Amino acid sequence: MLTSCGAGIWGKRDLIETVEKKSYRLILGFSSVSLAVHLAISVVVIGFSAISSALDTNHLQFQKPNIVVILADDLGWSDIAPYGGEIQTPNLQKLASNGLRFTQFHNASKCHTSRASLLTGLYAQQVGMSKSKAYLQNSVTLAEVLKSAGYRTLMAGKHHGLDNPYDRGFDRYFGLRDGATNHFNPGYRRPDEPAPAQKRPGQRNWCIDSKCLQPYTPVNTMFYSTDAYTDKALEYLVEYNDESKPFFLYLSYQAPHDPLQAWPEDIAKYRGRYKEAGYRATIQKRYKSQAAIGLIDDSYQLSKPTHNDWNRLSPEEQDIEDQKMAVYAAMIDRMDQNIGRLLQQLTKSGKLDNTVIFFASDNGSSAEVVELGEGAIGAINRWTSLGPSWANVSNTPFRYFKGHNYQGGIVTPLIVHWPRVITDGGGISDFVGHFIDIMPTVLDIAKTTYPKSQNDQVIPAYQGQSLVPIFKGIDLDRASPLFWEYRLGKALRSGNWKIVASSAEGIGGDGRWELYDMSVDKTETNNLADAMPHLVTELAALYDAWRADLPVNIASNP
Repeated sequence: MLTSCGAGIWGKRDLIETVEKKSYRLILGFSSVSLAVHLAISVVVIGFSAISSALDTNHLQFQKPNIVVILADDLGWSDIAPYGGEIQTPNLQKLASNGLRFTQFHNASKCHTSRASLLTGLYAQQVGMSKSKAYLQNSVTLAEVLKSAGYRTLMAGKHHGLDNPYDRGFDRYFGLRDGATNHFNPGYRRPDEPAPAQKRPGQRNWCIDSKCLQPYTPVNTMFYSTDAYTDKALEYLVEYNDESKPFFLYLSYQAPHDPLQAWPEDIAKYRGRYKEAGYRATIQKRYKSQAAIGLIDDSYQLSKPTHNDWNRLSPEEQDIEDQKMAVYAAMIDRMDQNIGRLLQQLTKSGKLDNTVIFFASDNGSSAEVVELGEGAIGAINRWTSLGPSWANVSNTPFRYFKGHNYQGGIVTPLIVHWPRVITDGGGISDFVGHFIDIMPTVLDIAKTTYPKSQNDQVIPAYQGQSLVPIFKGIDLDRASPLFWEYRLGKALRSGNWKIVASSAEGIGGDGRWELYDMSVDKTETNNLADAMPHLVTELAALYDAWRADLPVNIASNP
């Protein structure tokens, strides 16, 4: 109302200019009139100028913040510099140094489950997203809520579901609707190029606003997913720069998800570095760095290594492993470069200080292995995965990987940057959070409400809690338990206690509940289940009650 009043009803600029002109005419035409007349009119001008300044200040004070969510894909907890990594990520470091980092924030262990929770504030099992080839059901998205609150809603990047985000509240969308594809060319072979390595050639869905293509073959031979998503995000911001409404941007990268592919100049920064160090030395260096920057304490004991013995690899095998990690690092480096481009645009437009930026990863680093194509590792015609040994390094100091409900699979870096609220930069929070907390946090930031229904269907209340009090320096405890379930694994966190179980053969799971005291054992090294069976039974009952309360028709596990 203040903005409308200042610019519309009062027309303050026109009025000030009119008074100034009249003052000038009075002095010229009535020189015999006392200077007092001019002074009196000048006082009026000064008065209106003061009002103008006050209105501008109030306009900024009451302007809703812009909101940016940046999501990495399969990024390990220790990969980036603010979390102890050696990979060059100066822009993320800048956000962390001037913002807030979380050490116990969680995703849902898998791309599609995490993204469903992030968008809806509900568990994936509540919205039909236990499997990736599904539609979001029984829910409202961040974009739908913010659009109704007056936001311009923009998305560039990976979605991983059957919905076109354009149909779920986003005004603009450009990106991969599916889970993974070639970073240099997600479509058909282009002239004078090798065939792009693909798991399902020609079958990946790509959407540009309301239009979906299968596949999408970029004309630009310099296409690279991380660059292209950022290009589109910047294009949106420039296009809507002069709007009075705030914006919500969801920038959802594919990096560093396989295939491991990057530009040669980025790979060159890291080639040979990991051959000198190997797995264990890289883990130890990251672990020491995490302790040195105050990210971890004695409750983070280094978990038992699951990587291969570097010294038992042949020189040829070591060279291949160095290649893989160099490309993986280059993908993260490139993502950070592009985040820098985004920050430059926000700074140039004068919007950075009134923009809340979230950065997180959809799950831990991946131990999955896919090998396709005959090209060099990192090239368009080669699909290579990071593999379990380097994934163990990436998830330092935790154990296991993406797809598992141990900490290595579900803990994520979370950096929040909001200069107008987080004024004491470089802080670290140990609040136990989850992607379900993003919805209530965004509602709090935008000063809007969560609907009781969507498309005439009653929807569940969001499951999380707002993080805004933490941004303001207020200590906060988790109000309710957290739950995880993916395929052969499940987990629950209540207070300082966590139970987790897995039947996955790859990690020797036997399906029995394990119990950990997370106040002293955040890396799950000391299983207390046999010593405290009654507590296991109590916590398991909470999990079973949650599972029984899920919608029967949409919560089935694949």
